[in-house]
Amino acid sequence: MFESVLVANRGEIAVRVIRTLRELGVRSVAVFSDADADARHVREADTAVRIGPASAAESYLSMERLLDAAARTGAQAVHPGYGFLAENAAFARACEAAGLVFLGPPAAAIELMGDKIRAKETVRAAGVPVVPGSSGSGLSDAELTAAAREIGMPVLLKPSAGGGGKGMRLVRDEALLGEEIAAARREARGSFGDDTLLVERWIDRPRHIEIQVLADARGNVVHLGERECSLQRRHQKIVEEAPSVLLDEATRASMGAAAVQAARSCGYTGAGTVEFIVPGNDPSSYYFMEMNTRLQVEHPVTELVTGLDLVEWQLRVAAGERLPFAQEDVTLTGHAVEARLCAEVPARGFLPSAGTVVALHEPEGPGVRVDSGLTVGTEVGTSYDPMLAKVIAHGPDRATALRRLRAALASTTVLGLETNTGFLRRLLAHPAVVSGDLDTGLVDRDGAALAAESVPDEVYAAAALRRHAALSPSPTDGWTDPFSLPAGWRLGGEPAWTQHHLRVPGHDPVTVRVRGLATEAQVLLDGPQGSPAPADDTARPTPGPGGLPPVTGRGGVGEILHGHPVRARLLPTAPGRLTLEVAGRTHTFTTDPAGTWLGRDGDTWRVTDHDPVTARSAGAAAHAGALTAPMPGTVTVVKAAVGDAVTAGQSLLVVEAMKMEHVISAPHDGTVTELDVTPGSTVAMDQVLAVVAPAPTDSVEES
Repeated sequence: MFESVLVANRGEIAVRVIRTLRELGVRSVAVFSDADADARHVREADTAVRIGPASAAESYLSMERLLDAAARTGAQAVHPGYGFLAENAAFARACEAAGLVFLGPPAAAIELMGDKIRAKETVRAAGVPVVPGSSGSGLSDAELTAAAREIGMPVLLKPSAGGGGKGMRLVRDEALLGEEIAAARREARGSFGDDTLLVERWIDRPRHIEIQVLADARGNVVHLGERECSLQRRHQKIVEEAPSVLLDEATRASMGAAAVQAARSCGYTGAGTVEFIVPGNDPSSYYFMEMNTRLQVEHPVTELVTGLDLVEWQLRVAAGERLPFAQEDVTLTGHAVEARLCAEVPARGFLPSAGTVVALHEPEGPGVRVDSGLTVGTEVGTSYDPMLAKVIAHGPDRATALRRLRAALASTTVLGLETNTGFLRRLLAHPAVVSGDLDTGLVDRDGAALAAESVPDEVYAAAALRRHAALSPSPTDGWTDPFSLPAGWRLGGEPAWTQHHLRVPGHDPVTVRVRGLATEAQVLLDGPQGSPAPADDTARPTPGPGGLPPVTGRGGVGEILHGHPVRARLLPTAPGRLTLEVAGRTHTFTTDPAGTWLGRDGDTWRVTDHDPVTARSAGAAAHAGALTAPMPGTVTVVKAAVGDAVTAGQSLLVVEAMKMEHVISAPHDGTVTELDVTPGSTVAMDQVLAVVAPAPTDSVEES
């Protein structure tokens, strides 16, 4: 076994590898960019080395700097994790040349299976069924178009050099092939440095099943069962499970044997994954898609059902050990499901988010595991992949595993940026997910309905009462003018209403009126800024039990705070938590020290103070055609200039964040009057990028 291993990665996978190294008594060496100087993987490693600035190209993708870090620390081996250089044959060869053991397959196997075109040809020759598609490498746009027409629409464009869904384009309309090929090439070039594409037949309502393989250097190859990875958005996995409810024992054995054969065909050693596309209505008709020559993100579900530590076996195989078990010794126990927590905004089409983690709670409990790279203070930027952590649950059966995972996600708190945690919890309760009737298009079809588009009324009420409490002086402050208190009485005997103008980004502003003290108040929501509200209790409905109005509306407080005052109060609770009692129900939130963020059941809301005057000015600018950044990121393409005449829908800019592109288009016909960015500009969410003044309207038509 090795004495010291350098982990050439960051985030949750680096933390996870370090955990196994610690358990084996192996010294761990972390590397970090300037953006990760205080990251969790740096803190948990035995030693850490700075390798460059935030740019991945100058740090985590720099072979020279990684090898230098290994030499300076006396590391004997390098674990690449996944992403970055994990499937880079040149890096594997460079490690070998430097006298380091690369904890992965031979460079030749990486090179062969990393080229999707050669990989398909190799496994086809070994008798493994493959998806019908183009043949040959380096096809031109015209050749790709011709191949697509021959296969028949719809087709899937795929980069030959990489995976993870990046650069993949599903094309149903032949007329769009040229545009989609250009976009796929651009993204493939940016992600992998290679814009070679292939085209395959698209199988409608497919399921994505992959087989984990493990091979030693002495010719022993076994498979560790399958993982169901059909819950994806934009071809990227978000939930995985093992085993799959789709496969029976015969199909599992057949696919496993095919995966083993694929691994043998390229001389594979270590841990790898063979991916198959499977028609949902005919599981026995499976097709090879690709082989991932590395540890997979979703490897924990296989570990939980087999009891094997895959990172440990990567180390043991690389150290020359023989696999001590045969295929018949591998058994699957229970069921495991994993959910990927990502920095993204589901309600905005899963656009990336960024921010500083100001409060964090990761779940614990029977059968629950968390692989995470987060700590309080972690800066989540847009330079790297948006995945932050993985929550995994194991149980004796699938229903138990799903239930445990939903509960674990409900108790997960990441405050300081938006994540997909609440979305994942709702997805796992989707009837099709519960029944196991999955396909790779499920999330794209139903995902919008699972995004939390509205903000519960109790969120605004809790935020307003917290602000209201801050207005009330402490008893130790001495005498205070009673007429200056938020609960102060006025002539006529009625306490005054204090207005709190609040807003959650992406939603209309709300005014919350509070009368009394935060510990015993009346609360009234005006709704969107400027909506009328009654000044007294005359609009209050018939009281329910205890003298409070009956609870109506959606799942929370619902409509009860609109149009009439309701008794509400803050209750004493633990630090980092906020409990509101309103309409006879309590609602407990997690919160940050500043009280800006509220979280519950995986959902989070950033509640800010709202200035109506400033908002009206911003609204006027938006009406005039201001185009803002939908996410924090970098401007990669600028297609217009000040003075250009543009038409509605015309592409003007492209913003990229976390390897995702977003096109900014003209909102109407008009002229570009402002353009404040250039390629390479770093922008914040909602920053004004350009202004398109609307084309003048015919005065005769107006009259």
